[in-house]
Amino acid sequence: MRYAAAGGAVVALLLLAGCGSESDQTSGQESTVSPSTQPPDPDTPTPSTPASSTPTGPAQGPVEQAKADLAGRLGLGPGQVTLVSAEEVTWRDGGLGCPQRGMRYTQVLVNGSRIVLEAGGRRYEYHSGGRRGPFLCTNPQPPVQDGG
Repeated sequence: MRYAAAGGAVVALLLLAGCGSESDQTSGQESTVSPSTQPPDPDTPTPSTPASSTPTGPAQGPVEQAKADLAGRLGLGPGQVTLVSAEEVTWRDGGLGCPQRGMRYTQVLVNGSRIVLEAGGRRYEYHSGGRRGPFLCTNPQPPVQDGG
């Protein structure tokens, strides 16, 4: 019994010794790690990041975004999609006039827009509202009418 207790104490000491900190045994000082790169000299000019090599032009508005989306979906050129109407509307809820089966929406009036485009003799509605940009709505519902 006495040997078992002594053996346990030896094992505990060995485990604790393995948890000690590592230091430089030859000089008595702890080793330090230096960074491999030095911070830039504040007096040395740094090259500026060049702007994008391709011009970006003005940001596209919602009508242009909708036209580009529809042209891409139908494999048409942008000139083959025409604007029928674009209006600011108020949607009845967070579904933005385009409810999807099984979805729940915030029950609050949402300001947005309705864009009607035509391509190949067919009309397409794009809705937007809140922070959401224009999207194709295949089952459009009417917005709130003026005054109610």
